Amino acid sequence: MSTMAKQPYTEARKRANKKWDQAHKERTRYISRRSQARGFIRNYATEADLAELQVLIKERLQALKGGSN
Repeated sequence: MSTMAKQPYTEARKRANKKWDQAHKERTRYISRRSQARGFIRNYATEADLAELQVLIKERLQALKGGSN
């Protein structure tokens, strides 16, 4: 357990985060979608979902490698 108090989330930090998000919309979307996918896999996916995702992942990997294999 940490003995240091957590720093408050200041208005300046909030503004800085919003400015960064506005300037990096695609990166923000990517991070959000990746987080949602991981959460779905960890918390909600059934065996059937996971089997389907394995097929989709294999196809995506092949596409990224230029279709070799």
